[in-house]
Amino acid sequence: MRRAFAALAFALAAAVPARAADIKNIDLGKKAEVWFAEDHTVPIIAFNISLPAGSAYDPAGKGGLAAFTAAMIDEGAGGMDSRAFHEALANRAIQFRANAERDYLVISVVTLSENAPEAMRLLQLALTHPRFDAEAVTRVRAQIIQSIQQSQAEPPRVAGRAFAREFFGAHAYAHPVTGEIDTIAHISAEDMRGFARGHWVKSGIKIAVTGDISQAATAKLLASTFLPVSGATPPALPEVGKLGAPGVHVIAMPVPQPTAVFGLPGIMRADPDFIPGYVANYIVGGGGFSSRLTQEIRVKRGLTYGISTSLNSLRKASVMQGSVATRADAVRQTVQVVKDTLADFAANGPTPQELEDAKTYLTGSFPLAFASNGGTASQLGAFQRQNLDIGYVARRNAMIQAVTLDQVKRVAKRLFDPARLTVVIAGTPTEGGARPRPTPPGAPVAQAPPPKPVDKPVAGAVTAPKTVKKP
Repeated sequence: MRRAFAALAFALAAAVPARAADIKNIDLGKKAEVWFAEDHTVPIIAFNISLPAGSAYDPAGKGGLAAFTAAMIDEGAGGMDSRAFHEALANRAIQFRANAERDYLVISVVTLSENAPEAMRLLQLALTHPRFDAEAVTRVRAQIIQSIQQSQAEPPRVAGRAFAREFFGAHAYAHPVTGEIDTIAHISAEDMRGFARGHWVKSGIKIAVTGDISQAATAKLLASTFLPVSGATPPALPEVGKLGAPGVHVIAMPVPQPTAVFGLPGIMRADPDFIPGYVANYIVGGGGFSSRLTQEIRVKRGLTYGISTSLNSLRKASVMQGSVATRADAVRQTVQVVKDTLADFAANGPTPQELEDAKTYLTGSFPLAFASNGGTASQLGAFQRQNLDIGYVARRNAMIQAVTLDQVKRVAKRLFDPARLTVVIAGTPTEGGARPRPTPPGAPVAQAPPPKPVDKPVAGAVTAPKTVKKP
């Protein structure tokens, strides 16, 4: 079975689509980065545009401003109100989505080739003449607040928010991307206009384009699209201080199945240890049923249906983060098994077979991220946001294959120290142990979820099908 998978993985690795194998730079000015991959298989073009407008730029007391502003990007522009703007998109079957992340606002546009000029005209209008009409602001604000209220009854989201607060401390990464109810309630249209003026800019913009268009036509289209976009330079992001708050932090919730979110300081993307660390994380918790944590916690002890970890690098910090849900009477046991598993891996590293299996999967699955123009643009955009160079796609699998057992063992000692582990439990453990602390001011409070919104999803939320991003 392993030989069969290895053969399939090798075949997939050799089958990276042309659009991913031949990536070119397009000159859009020294403060912009544009990657282009031509592919005429289908008459579709995908654009992935990253602007320096993520939640890390939210001013103090205005948490959620970046996300709220992003949610308004398709709610009217220029002479078109919200309805007219959406009709213009629908009439040409243009997919237009925006999502505020920690560091960037990521805009995804997918269109038929013949409609690309109109798609880019609407994008230009949204970036240069957003409206922030009172009716739309009121409606979208209500949607965001309702989403936050609903999340307050969901242990995974409560734990995730609390983990960020504990792990990142005073840095802007600590507050939720979507903000809190009280901050969203006090964000004004003028706040959003100011944020858009300072952050919806071409200084620091990153663009990935793939599909049925030539390089020359792409350069001309992008130049005309972004010519009127502001060239203002956003402020630099603050440096992050100490990462983590080692120990177990409990947010009391009356739920039968608490969620624990745990993490350690990670490895920055530019660090030579990142690729060995990425492979190590796959073996520990990123590899599904083959991971150490799944074997120890699900297979051997039956404590959970699933546990996973990931190694995530932001512009100013990196975190190895995982999550697990289990019974209230098994939470502390589960957390202890996580610590024991990490300690064992840090001390001994992987087996040769674990390393070989990880390489086989990570290289063999890589081409799947490039199965469509939209997926390719999304993947290239993710690489751009990680400040990788244009040749990384071609080198990536060879870098993983070159990882040695000694490298993984060395990085495992650096990365998986359980004494540094920050754990946040959303729920109330019922077995012995310290009593849960009171919910801190401003933290989510469990309550019955309100009715789900019947209006459109919040723009800026992830509504597109998920695309696997491969480091």
